[in-house]
Amino acid sequence: MKTMNLVEELRWRGLLQDIMPGTEELLSKEMITGYVGFDPTSDSLTIGNMVPIMLLMHLQRAGHKPLALVGGATGMIGDPSGKSDERNLLSIEQINLNLAGIQKQLEKFLDFDCGANAAQVVNNYDWFKNFSFLEFIRDVGKHITVSYMMSKDSVKNRLETGMSFTEFSYQLVQGYDFYWLNQNMNCKLQMGGSDQWGNIVTGTELIRRKSGGEAFALTAPLITKSDGTKFGKSEGNNVWLDRRKTSPYQFYQFWLNVSDEDAKKFIKIFTLKSQSDIESLTAAHESAPHLRMLQKELASEFTSRVHSPEDTAKAIQVTNLLFGNASRADVLSLTSTDWLELDGVPRFSCDLKDIQNGIHIIDFLSEKTGIFTSKGEAKRSLSENAISINKEKVKAEDTITADMLLCDRFMLVQRGKKNYYLVSVEA
Repeated sequence: MKTMNLVEELRWRGLLQDIMPGTEELLSKEMITGYVGFDPTSDSLTIGNMVPIMLLMHLQRAGHKPLALVGGATGMIGDPSGKSDERNLLSIEQINLNLAGIQKQLEKFLDFDCGANAAQVVNNYDWFKNFSFLEFIRDVGKHITVSYMMSKDSVKNRLETGMSFTEFSYQLVQGYDFYWLNQNMNCKLQMGGSDQWGNIVTGTELIRRKSGGEAFALTAPLITKSDGTKFGKSEGNNVWLDRRKTSPYQFYQFWLNVSDEDAKKFIKIFTLKSQSDIESLTAAHESAPHLRMLQKELASEFTSRVHSPEDTAKAIQVTNLLFGNASRADVLSLTSTDWLELDGVPRFSCDLKDIQNGIHIIDFLSEKTGIFTSKGEAKRSLSENAISINKEKVKAEDTITADMLLCDRFMLVQRGKKNYYLVSVEA
């Protein structure tokens, strides 16, 4: 049952770039099947994949059936769109491992058990594995001209640096995906990022020429940050949906630290909050921007969806520990894993034998850990009552002992209000 106008929903959220004529009319009159393709280059998706995931979520919320095509076959070729270099090709074994990881993550966003419009994951290797090269160029290649393929930006942008026939053929392979899904699963819509428009249109053209059928397309804009840098990376590294690659705390911090301008945009794109709720939240944020209400809502909702509400609570606890008014009880409640995942805090180490034997606080802060460059500097800060260990003030005459260790391994040193250092004890 259709519950909302998909195109209007995507438009106000900033998720609509291009749309083929007739698409909105199709979506308004019947339940349709639509798909987005994912490239299985890793066993985890990143937040860079979240726009196509959100397209599928909104498609399903509007009463339509979403397909997530994970490209087991196209992953063996490499999509040239937006690329300047040839990509390393993957083995079937690696692709299968990646497929399993991606499907598990998609289950957090899409409903795979809700009747007629339940989501499905499909793998294009299933229909390409027995499709011979001669059959492909005879049954598919003859319908699309070389001049048509050369007109696509994904090809034109690579003409100077060069591209292999393997990558040149990618748009035909992706086009056949749409044709196969159209013929076998009655799929009439393909969605994706705006850099995929050329490949998607090739699919609609192949359907028209090969079967006389109609197919439609829409794309979302490529998301960039307000400073012009590419969305999806933190300090040059990908932000993953897998906790082994990006911890829940790091994930939470990424969203918490986006700019106000980006938060106003991202809260519409990456959450399911209603337009009225977002307008109210934005107004509240603008009246007190220092409270970072938008960032907190964005970080909380997204971290809970990707990980869990418990992980979000823990991330907030650690954030408050470092940047808020945390207590000693908060410090004592953290687990060894929490300390290991603590990001953005300078780390130092100390020998276990020094702690076991007891070490003077000034020696500990200077010679043994290197937190302070000299004993004089450490002594000065202690005399100013500026040093705390595990949220308890320490004095110049104190001794550091093993019973002060958190989880038998860590100590949190604080200098003033905002400077934290994590000491790990090594045997």
